[in-house]
Amino acid sequence: MLAGQKPNSENTMRMIVGLGNPGEDYEDTPHNIGFAVVKELARRFGVDLRRGPKPKMESARISGESPFVLLRPMAYMNLSGQPVLEALKWYSLKPDNLLIICDDVNLPLGWLRFRTEGGAGGQKGLVSIIASLDTQAFSRLRLGVGGGAPGADVAAHVLTKFRGVRKEQAERIISKAADAAECWLREGIDAAMNTYNQQEE
Repeated sequence: MLAGQKPNSENTMRMIVGLGNPGEDYEDTPHNIGFAVVKELARRFGVDLRRGPKPKMESARISGESPFVLLRPMAYMNLSGQPVLEALKWYSLKPDNLLIICDDVNLPLGWLRFRTEGGAGGQKGLVSIIASLDTQAFSRLRLGVGGGAPGADVAAHVLTKFRGVRKEQAERIISKAADAAECWLREGIDAAMNTYNQQEE
């Protein structure tokens, strides 16, 4: 059980999904920051992410009184929905047991935003997940990566690797987002929103 966490009387499993693109070419890019957060959580809990339990997914299950699953859809961002749907079915979970972590070009680098539902805001992974689940009612944690100014080449920005100072900033937001995800697990979405829905200092 997470430190400070109240026992989950219903023993309800939850799932944290980080979005990104598979392949080395996409590592350390803004678009893969969700992948990086799940990797950091796996490191913290001492588990390895492995392929399965269904095709096009990589996961780790953390057991205990309050079990949860870490998941990375191993499909391109705009095809994330089907692996997420299959994982929910495999673990017999509902969308309200789900937290999606993804990049957001409309937030400055370093900002975090929890939401309990809502549209995709142009984020292609969320577009795919909403379509596959046929609902917008699931928690999401958007991580600001910047680059969404009018006229900007957003595609080039999110696929360009972090370097120098921006890499240091990215490492901080990955750590902070992992803290935020643990808060969601430990205290729920309302507490997570109250604590983390603020700009980077």
